[in-house]
Amino acid sequence: MTSSALLSRLVAVVLLALVAGGAFVLVIGAGDRGDKADAGVAAPLASGTPFGNHQEPFVHVVQTVSSSVVEVRTAEGLGSGIVFDGGGDIVTNAHVVGDAHSFVVTLAGGDQHPATLVGADRTHDLAVVRLVGARPKPAAFDDSSRLQVGDLVLAIGNPLGLRSSVTQGIVSSLGRAVEEGGGVTLAPVIQTSAAINPGNSGGALVDLSGRVVGIPTLAATDPEFADAQAPGIGFAIPSNTVERVATALIAGT
Repeated sequence: MTSSALLSRLVAVVLLALVAGGAFVLVIGAGDRGDKADAGVAAPLASGTPFGNHQEPFVHVVQTVSSSVVEVRTAEGLGSGIVFDGGGDIVTNAHVVGDAHSFVVTLAGGDQHPATLVGADRTHDLAVVRLVGARPKPAAFDDSSRLQVGDLVLAIGNPLGLRSSVTQGIVSSLGRAVEEGGGVTLAPVIQTSAAINPGNSGGALVDLSGRVVGIPTLAATDPEFADAQAPGIGFAIPSNTVERVATALIAGT
């Protein structure tokens, strides 16, 4: 085998490894560079490859949960929220609603509806708003006490206003206590490597069964780099806390 042919085969293998999670591989011809028929041909991966099988659970989770994750907008900014029940109640972070009492909620499909404040619990950084004129499908919540370090999770929300965006990671630690500012310490919280960016707050942290295990709330900052966001270190309020607080806020109306 010539050295050029060997190099071409090695390049093809490397490219295959780089795009294994995608739908196409780039096939590099082993012949002369002038043979345009062989170079740069996009060939689809066979449907029976293991790559497709591995991504199916992720696709299913996103399709299942995204319709229950909304954008919550105030005059001051925006965040995310989760449809909590069939009555149009949306649970989100208290820092998302701020001091507002009326909101514009954008559903996953793009429809916008007004909403009003049900109540807020600043000590847990949770709030509930109620949709007017819409009753989207509520999300399913799981028992967060069953989480284990290493569990795969997806964060679904609206970072920077990019509706229904998804990031992935693992449960990095459990039972953390995190100072949020304003005299509020959140505990216990879930530490995750899933990216949490501005606008993700109030969204859904879900497991691979498609159930909510937490609400992404804040990302760690690094004081050595002017408090820039520390990549791969985010925190979410556990679903058990979310269900307990949200149920109490709704019952108090």
